[in-house]
Amino acid sequence: MAEQDLQLTVPDGTVDAVLITPEDGKPLPGILFIPDIWSLRDTMREMARRLAGEGYTVLMPNPFYRTSRPPVFQFPREGADPASISKRIGELIAPLTPEALAKDLAVYLDTLTSQATTAKGKIGAVGFCIGGGIALRAAALRPELVAAAASFHGGGLYRANDPASPHLVLPTVKARLYFGHATDDKSMDADTIAELTKALKQWSGRFESEIYEGAHHGWTVPDAPAYNQPQAERAYAKLTELFREALA
Repeated sequence: MAEQDLQLTVPDGTVDAVLITPEDGKPLPGILFIPDIWSLRDTMREMARRLAGEGYTVLMPNPFYRTSRPPVFQFPREGADPASISKRIGELIAPLTPEALAKDLAVYLDTLTSQATTAKGKIGAVGFCIGGGIALRAAALRPELVAAAASFHGGGLYRANDPASPHLVLPTVKARLYFGHATDDKSMDADTIAELTKALKQWSGRFESEIYEGAHHGWTVPDAPAYNQPQAERAYAKLTELFREALA
């Protein structure tokens, strides 16, 4: 695979991004890959490379560019004060309003589909942590383009009485959806998962929502404290199955 660091011009600034393409330049289906809250780093690059190796052109942007270029945390995760982490998370997500994300996603999707190595036709989107909701918004923004979207340990996907809750975009979505939830996740507890499932059942589309037993928030990411390799591999198999079937 060939890998290129990009700087994308968006209405509100400049976004660091990574584009991973086939060495031979053969057009392949496109995937928008939204990282977790720790954003662009070696682990996320490795995850994006692995997915690209399945036969995709992958674009991974830093969604938190309004606050920081990578690294978006100026301190190591290991041994960090939880209060400091929470404070930084708040700073990173505060600018990500639905309106702001729509502007960003339009550029991300246009960039991905304009590549010579991206095949014409449907694309997929996947997000981790807060990226799960962003991937869902991508499917809503371009319903005729995004055929599949997946979220793993997505946080805040259903927020009652919040006009910015990601689940509210469902009526616009035509993509096939997959949600992988942790057993223990403060950002999506059992009651919230149940409410999201109700909303999905009221939606007319095709979806799958699963709880990964013994998994905690971040279980799919190798550098996360909660990394659970067996369940991460199961999640990866679900993701590749989704894209293989929806983007065929």
